[in-house]
Amino acid sequence: MQFKPQQSNDAPPLKRNPPRKVLLMVEPTPFTHVSGYSNRFKEMLKFLSKAGDDVEVLTCDTKTPYQELPKESFGYKIHHTLGFTFPLYNQISLTLDLPEMKGAQIMDKLKPDLIHVTSPGFMVLAAIFYARTMCIPLVMSYHTHLPAYGRNYLSFIPGIEKFSWELLRFAHTRADLTLVTSPPLQKELLENGIPRVDVWRKGIDTERFNPEFKNDDMRNLMSDNNPDDFLMVYVGRIGIEKNIKDIRDILEKMPNARLACVGKGPQLEELQEYFKGTKTVFLGQRSGDELSQAFASADTFIMPSDSETLGFVVLESMASGVPVVGANAGGIPSIITNGKDGFLVEPGDIAGYVKRLQQLEDTKFRETMGNKARAEAERWGWEAATSVLRNIQYEKAMVNFHSRAFGGLGKPRTRGLLRLFAFRVKNVVRRIGYKLGFLSSRPKGEL
Repeated sequence: MQFKPQQSNDAPPLKRNPPRKVLLMVEPTPFTHVSGYSNRFKEMLKFLSKAGDDVEVLTCDTKTPYQELPKESFGYKIHHTLGFTFPLYNQISLTLDLPEMKGAQIMDKLKPDLIHVTSPGFMVLAAIFYARTMCIPLVMSYHTHLPAYGRNYLSFIPGIEKFSWELLRFAHTRADLTLVTSPPLQKELLENGIPRVDVWRKGIDTERFNPEFKNDDMRNLMSDNNPDDFLMVYVGRIGIEKNIKDIRDILEKMPNARLACVGKGPQLEELQEYFKGTKTVFLGQRSGDELSQAFASADTFIMPSDSETLGFVVLESMASGVPVVGANAGGIPSIITNGKDGFLVEPGDIAGYVKRLQQLEDTKFRETMGNKARAEAERWGWEAATSVLRNIQYEKAMVNFHSRAFGGLGKPRTRGLLRLFAFRVKNVVRRIGYKLGFLSSRPKGEL
């Protein structure tokens, strides 16, 4: 299979700045958790390795047996700390890095130039403590729009959206740089009192997601052996925040349309019941060539979610030459040029979705828009995105760090105080944990 090479936008050479030491603190784990977020971090590590940076990763994973946990990625060591399952979404693991405080141990050995931590979550609290105490620049990358999730999952709590913003301000005002995945999200965070916000550029693997993966067998599977019908695909987490139920109303107004859902999530069983009697196929989670084929074999990708911070699946569909009809909300408008390489529809506007999807039933029109979507996706490569990250945005965080006051927490000899504090806290929490039966012993020799 011959692929067109990736192009890149304006970006400095990957190795413009000398190698740095970076502690990456990331939850949920990108190594066993399947999502566009996962792809971003894997590609980031790939090109940081190519640049010669020294990176160690701290994460958690309560779902994978200890013996099967990945130990390295692109030559970088992966450390796993104790964590817990998030009650509202039991497929992900989160952590406070207690009682082990592995972050402190890694920092003592690695002596990183900066910490990069994901947000929102619980690990960000540990990262704030480590960065402030050890006097190290802190970068936070923001991947899940907390106020939107609060609306969808905790709407029964009065004022939950306002409280979500207060939590975000508490964490992100302590960052030397916050990275978001789209300009609209950058604007929203700045308007809500979060300073020093930059856009972490999008990237896409245009070899992995490519029109040449179009496959008749996959289309038959996705269309329940009705390959001539107009085929919509949704790929992603099956959760309430994705507004997938809206698609049933669309199907009822388009009798010749079918839907294939690819992915898993907490709402899967509920949606399987909800879509009974419609022309819908649930394919479960797919990866590798099967995932590429699922994208490329559809006629259009439908994305009704209004809570996407970026929406990697939108880029992946465009790279596959499949036009997207998506919600005009979140990060999606930063990807799609409405009417050129896809369509934007106001969230919940069923008639608007139907109108745009009916336009795409025209084969020639659909192919033209799909070719333009592919051309747009080819402009974005992961090496360029990582070059901007390490040469411009990490540099910006370090400049911000040196221009800000930390109230004395980063003064000399703090490292020794941190080691003493970490040792005492760890032992106390361990004793309590063993006594209450919450902790079991780990194999000897593990950090």
